[in-house]
Amino acid sequence: MRMAITALIFLAGMFNLFLGVSFLYDPGGMGLQFGVSPNGPLGMAVLRADFVAFFLVVGFCMLRGAWRRNGDLLLVPAALFAVAFTGRAISALASGTQPGFFEPMVAEALQVILLMIGWRVIPHHKIEELTS
Repeated sequence: MRMAITALIFLAGMFNLFLGVSFLYDPGGMGLQFGVSPNGPLGMAVLRADFVAFFLVVGFCMLRGAWRRNGDLLLVPAALFAVAFTGRAISALASGTQPGFFEPMVAEALQVILLMIGWRVIPHHKIEELTS
């Protein structure tokens, strides 16, 4: 089971890295797919900075945690996806929904579940072990 979970985390990490690079390369097109449109150079900078940072950090931590068999690294993307899920849930309550609203929430929830299972089954390392 640990090998399958590790492989799934690795694949999801690759997908998130791909999303991050896609936002860097084509922020306008990716923004439209995510329901966000840039407002001039500042809006393009936000898409390139914030979305790229989110997905690259998530993807890197997932890949590094899976590759190095370090379950603790999986807590970072789990927390980021949990916060994103919570923000969407608050938005659903405050602003309502529309078709396609819940698909990203499902993806975020599934990744949180996968990462928390990974955190439980992949070994944890002490700080001293990582620096040596």
